[in-house]
Amino acid sequence: MLENYHIILASNSPRRRQLLSGLDIDFEVKVMPDIEENYPETLAIQDIPVFIATEKAAAYKDMMTERDLIITADTVVVLGEMVLGKPKNKDDAKLMLHELSGHTHQVITGVCLMSRVRQRNFSVTTDVTFKDLTEAEISYYVEKYQPLDKAGAYGIQEWIGYVGVTSLNGSYFNVMGLPVQRIYNELKLF
Repeated sequence: MLENYHIILASNSPRRRQLLSGLDIDFEVKVMPDIEENYPETLAIQDIPVFIATEKAAAYKDMMTERDLIITADTVVVLGEMVLGKPKNKDDAKLMLHELSGHTHQVITGVCLMSRVRQRNFSVTTDVTFKDLTEAEISYYVEKYQPLDKAGAYGIQEWIGYVGVTSLNGSYFNVMGLPVQRIYNELKLF
């Protein structure tokens, strides 16, 4: 269905690469350095990841060929009215995990699929509930794993997900960073 396109995943995330490869489509990873991930403060929380994914895609527009189809994504963790991006350091990661402990939060991934003539933007939301995490569990995870490159300071596919997530409503793969089920359906429309 996509033989006319050269698909480019514009992401440094090893998780996104792994997930997209699970769709058995050929793609290349191409990442431009230093793309800002800023958004207007007046933007509704649920619109933030789509806005950022669209801005990331726009950075590639001038260098695209007629066959290129760019996939960009951005994930945020939302607890109430608080947006949790990637932690700045280990202390920030621990603080985020304390905030998520014992609560349900939303993981929202915005995606932009863009060719020279078409663009599709969408987001997928998953509800994730954590048990009450102990100080020892939070410290163990932050010290042993790499939460600094993950929105909300955790990877559901890692130890903290095994011991801490008590329920999930929505796409597991979305929580990992790429809603591949929805991407597959959207790519069929190109």
